[in-house]
Amino acid sequence: MIPFNKPYMTGAELEAIAQAHANGHLSGDGQFTKRCHGWLEERLGCARALLTHSCTAALEMAALLLDLGPGDEVILPSFTFVSTANAFVLRGAVPVFVDIRADTLNLDESLIEAAITPRTRAICVVHYAGVACEMDEIMDIAQRHGLVVIEDAAQGILSTYRGRPLGSIGALAALSFHETKNIISGEGGALLVNDVTFAARAEVIREKGTNRSQFFRGQVDKYTWVDIGSSYLPGEITAAFLYAQMQHADGITDARLALWNRYHAAFSAHEERGQVRRPIVPAHCTHNAHMYYLLFDSLDARTRAIASMKADGVSAVFHYIPLHSAPAGRRCGRAAGDMAVTDRVSETLLRLPLWLPDLDVDRVIASVARALDA
Repeated sequence: MIPFNKPYMTGAELEAIAQAHANGHLSGDGQFTKRCHGWLEERLGCARALLTHSCTAALEMAALLLDLGPGDEVILPSFTFVSTANAFVLRGAVPVFVDIRADTLNLDESLIEAAITPRTRAICVVHYAGVACEMDEIMDIAQRHGLVVIEDAAQGILSTYRGRPLGSIGALAALSFHETKNIISGEGGALLVNDVTFAARAEVIREKGTNRSQFFRGQVDKYTWVDIGSSYLPGEITAAFLYAQMQHADGITDARLALWNRYHAAFSAHEERGQVRRPIVPAHCTHNAHMYYLLFDSLDARTRAIASMKADGVSAVFHYIPLHSAPAGRRCGRAAGDMAVTDRVSETLLRLPLWLPDLDVDRVIASVARALDA
């Protein structure tokens, strides 16, 4: 069976982990964590990067930084992973779900203003499949209405929008280094701070609400509890693994793009025949080949394709169950307007295996072709 995902190792991870152990510092914020922070700040151009134990944790930190409370509203897509909404619901805020664009499957910027109310505090965009949302329009809307923009860039490492790295545009952003992502540490994430007014407090929230980091820098003579927070730091072994991956990030991205392009070329004829629709990447966006998906014309067609591919020994998966129709989504949030595109995509999208180094792409392509032509 060709699995949907297989975690990739560069070959340098074990040496980095051994070095972390030799350094005698395995808790958070050791030398490898600092190197990861520096890499993110240099490559993405953010004012401050802070590793977290997950992208979920980074989103929760963003909600804390905004002081969200009961009744506050955050606009976001329904077509996303549950963590995007949970981070705000945990503070008592209400996720307001907006439909997605039919082309990129990102938040439809033309529907945002109609969803804004006097209780709206923020817009949380999700850069689906590593392809950017239309950030110029979204940032303009936010500025005119006094809202904060958070980028859920879980899938967006090293992708760009009009030359700007994803995660560097909104006031705050969250990255994921889960084993299904391009650059991985098993579990892991990062909070990116672009609005410097959040930087000092982000450090405190990440350190259980203490000024411990300032203490270790010699800025205060003792550290104490100064704010709300939690333990959002990853251990140094996780950071060491991640830093080894970061050193090969460009090569990983290039290799994934090569696989993505093979898929894209292979299914061109099927798209011309109307059997599937391939991903759309706008000319002003560069993507990182985080995933390759196909859109079928019906739920039945996708279901048959999954069964056919499984019989061929190829695992393909779908997502997401829309948050607006999930039990917790109905209880904790609300939909702003029609969600037709979200509902249709949820029933027709199929993700293909895309991992390094030895994925048998030709076998996957052949299996999809058999499913489509059956």
